[in-house]
Amino acid sequence: MFVEKALQVSPKKKSKIPQEKLELYEKLIATMPSIDRKGDVHPYTSVNGHMFTYLDQTGTLGIRLPKHELDSFLKKYKTNLFETYGVVKKDWVTVPDKLLKDTKSLKKYLEISFQYTKSLKPK
Repeated sequence: MFVEKALQVSPKKKSKIPQEKLELYEKLIATMPSIDRKGDVHPYTSVNGHMFTYLDQTGTLGIRLPKHELDSFLKKYKTNLFETYGVVKKDWVTVPDKLLKDTKSLKKYLEISFQYTKSLKPK
């Protein structure tokens, strides 16, 4: 009986992310082939053990930025710090849907995020 329970596999979790937003995220990440997209249910990117993009289950994209870019991003796009699971991430911004649809403009911030995160002390 114990062996039977140990062999039972829990059902695979399914993502609730709207397909359109997942496709836009995939398109963005594809602009930088050196970046690996991770996470089946919770898509994200990371470097040196630090996440720098995260697509939550509502399809809201958060991206990590250095302080000097963060403030100007918040003002330019009239958005907020990224909040996930009730925690406000101090060096992350919420990417507005309009910008998520503009891969060309958003790629700049993906590159900045990657370079900034790569500069952080590895975990």
